[in-house]
Amino acid sequence: MSTAMDVQIDEKIKKVIAEPKKYKIIFLNDDKTPIEFVIELLISIFRHTQETAKDITLAVHTDGSAVVGIYTFEIAEQKTIETTQVCRQHGFPLQVRMEQE
Repeated sequence: MSTAMDVQIDEKIKKVIAEPKKYKIIFLNDDKTPIEFVIELLISIFRHTQETAKDITLAVHTDGSAVVGIYTFEIAEQKTIETTQVCRQHGFPLQVRMEQE
C-alpha cells in the first residue's frame, strides 16, 4: 500500500543573530594597593601598554574608579576573578567590579 504525498513547505525562517552583550571591568580606588601593582595587573592580565596602564591607574586614583576593559561576559568574568585572586594572593584589597555596558 503506497500513498503519494507531496509536502511543500513555503516558510522562510529568519535567523536573528544578536551581538553578545558586553561587560565593563572597573577598578575601584583604595589606599593600600600600590600604583605599581595596579599597573602590572593592567599590563599582565588586561594586555595594556605601559603608557595606557599608567593613564588608567591615574584615573582610578584621581576619579575613584575607571573602566579597565570591555569584554563579553565569560571573558570579563574570567579576568575579574583572575585579578581578584592575584590581588588577594599579594595581600591587596583592590576591588574589581563588572557591569553590563
